[in-house]
Amino acid sequence: MYRLLRPLIWNLSPETAHNIAVVLIKHGILNLYSCSLDKKLKVEVAGMDFASPVGMAAGFDKNAEIYNQLLKIGFGFVEVGTVTPRPQYGNIKPRIFRLQDDLGLINRLGFNNVGLTQFISNFDDNNRDLESQRRVGINIGPNKDSKDRIKDFVDCLKEAEKKADYITVNISSPNTPDLRDFESSKIVELLSEIKINRETKTPIFVKVSPDLENSRISFVIETILKNNLSGLIVSNTSNSRDFKLKSSTSVEEGGLSGHPILNLSNQKLAFAYSVTKGLIPLVGVGGISSGADVYKKIKLGANLVELYTSMIFEGPSLISAINKELLYLMRVEGINNLSEVVGSIKE
Repeated sequence: MYRLLRPLIWNLSPETAHNIAVVLIKHGILNLYSCSLDKKLKVEVAGMDFASPVGMAAGFDKNAEIYNQLLKIGFGFVEVGTVTPRPQYGNIKPRIFRLQDDLGLINRLGFNNVGLTQFISNFDDNNRDLESQRRVGINIGPNKDSKDRIKDFVDCLKEAEKKADYITVNISSPNTPDLRDFESSKIVELLSEIKINRETKTPIFVKVSPDLENSRISFVIETILKNNLSGLIVSNTSNSRDFKLKSSTSVEEGGLSGHPILNLSNQKLAFAYSVTKGLIPLVGVGGISSGADVYKKIKLGANLVELYTSMIFEGPSLISAINKELLYLMRVEGINNLSEVVGSIKE
């Protein structure tokens, strides 16, 4: 069905298409793609059971409106947000660009969202199935014009940790000026304040850029460990265009996602695992479009994975197909649980 509709969707601007998709999802269109999950896909990460290691990355359900519907199509978890303390329009439109010849997207959205109060209200309205092993994380960030960005992170944390299965501290979006300073000089103060101000044992992950130098990744990991936080997400979108891109839209500014950054994100994931050696969970993100991609990221060290861009190109049936391919690869290799192969290869 999606492939029949895709030519029509492609005639719309990416942001208009996304907004229409959110409305349709609210009205149940994803019920056509509902599926169950094989118990062999179950993984335990950060003290939680996940029905599948495959999750929806932050950015699709920015305002916590449709995560229950997304969980029905085969995702083991959905990460909602990024949410900021105050409502934020984001950057000037147009701010999303399809790279059709490269199977990628460029976005410079700039943390557009309804703000923390409305976000939490939306989250509560979804009436989560708390007995399910399908999880929901909340991705938090600062307002662009904030005079105290660390306070913004803490304010979001205090509300989000009461609701989410896990929290992601987003220090790596390329679309908020100077945000990536938190990957270097400001990381110690930020994570120290996160540790001091947390009120629950909700797992906290930190999300880094694929453009970050390995030495900085090591330092972020060291700081995570010192503050007893839970894990690392590798990686966000890339500012680099060093990927032999074919699409005319590749000249646009913003964060690049999708197939072009697969190898780069895998390299950064493998490096992160070489540092952590399983001490903390890793979430692999970037360029996933198949079960084989998922399986490789797990073998490179990921305990969980997330995707977004490939679903824009392939449609919602992709998630079930990825889970099925993952099961097939497990059977071929005689694997009973995916934890058996985490970090088993090097990039």
